Amino acid sequence: MRRRRSSWRRPALAAIAAAACVGLLSAGLLPAWLTGLGPPSSELPVVERTALGLYLLVNRGLLVHQGEPPFRLAAIDIEPGMDAGAVAAELQRLGVLEAPGLFRRYLRYRGLDTTVEAGRYQVSSGMSIVELAEMLQQARDSRYTITIPEGWRREEIAEALGDLGLSFTPADFLAATRRPPPAWAGAPPSAKDLEGFLFPDTYQLGPEMSASDVAQLMLQTFEARVGESLRAGFAAQNLTTFQAVTLASIVEREAVVAAERPLIASVFLNRLDLGVPLQADPTVQYALGRSASGWWKAPLTAADLGIDSPYNTYRHTGLPPGPIANPGLAALESVADPTPTGYLFFRAACDGSGAHRFATTFEDHLQNACP
Repeated sequence: MRRRRSSWRRPALAAIAAAACVGLLSAGLLPAWLTGLGPPSSELPVVERTALGLYLLVNRGLLVHQGEPPFRLAAIDIEPGMDAGAVAAELQRLGVLEAPGLFRRYLRYRGLDTTVEAGRYQVSSGMSIVELAEMLQQARDSRYTITIPEGWRREEIAEALGDLGLSFTPADFLAATRRPPPAWAGAPPSAKDLEGFLFPDTYQLGPEMSASDVAQLMLQTFEARVGESLRAGFAAQNLTTFQAVTLASIVEREAVVAAERPLIASVFLNRLDLGVPLQADPTVQYALGRSASGWWKAPLTAADLGIDSPYNTYRHTGLPPGPIANPGLAALESVADPTPTGYLFFRAACDGSGAHRFATTFEDHLQNACP
């Protein structure tokens, strides 16, 4: 017979662990190696630092949680002398911050509440509290800070830039990006714009910058981030950089769960190898353009899937003529290094998680349908 463990052990161990946490927090050590949220302010009294540290540790998941798409985008003007409470309240009013109290305490713990830079920022509900806090320290000498999310098309970027109140219009930006990709991309002569090469990132923009300046900055960022090793990965998949960016843009729009990007890339690469149509909804959404529901119409109808467009991958085999959006680094990496599979199909899981079910045969694909 197994000896029964004493009932006092668990609470005793929990008390010891809690005491250890308090001791480490008091020393300012715990956040650096456990929470990963950055060091506490040296100006905080030990008692306050300990209390805030424990509070943030308990709420760590909320601190790093990113909102779910579709993302709400908004511009916030932070005036000189604006305190953290007012900033939090405005972010909540704009619909991009759900926990203003947690936001204020995180700023206080890190000592960031006194270093928020005045300026105009483009913020998104897809940003975590940690990301928002860091962004608001970065205005420096620039009046305009904007974050371009992964998976946006050129028109969406143009509209967001227009909301900043810069010296150029969305139409100016579209005109500035209506030029072929650089020669190193290996684009065909039919490629007429920089779709796919406007790298998603956080940018500091000066009021004197033109639409061409901003376009060039995004293109230079792409070139800096997509280096030789990544391009070698594209070549290993028998893709030019332009083709890889085109495929990555589809992967970016299809993937909801980040870990699935290499699997989705594998499905499309397998289909390309077999000459099977990609049948990717985002390519049809791109062809449809703006609808009453925005730039990415959902759900699609049978008539939508029959649209006569070279971007309709239900009607045409191979890749579409060019990228349908601007993919982020993870989507590009998934194309350069996909998960080796025999999958040819995927469809959304039935649990609302955004995950997909993958299949090798059409029969298995049918079995994966929701009841």
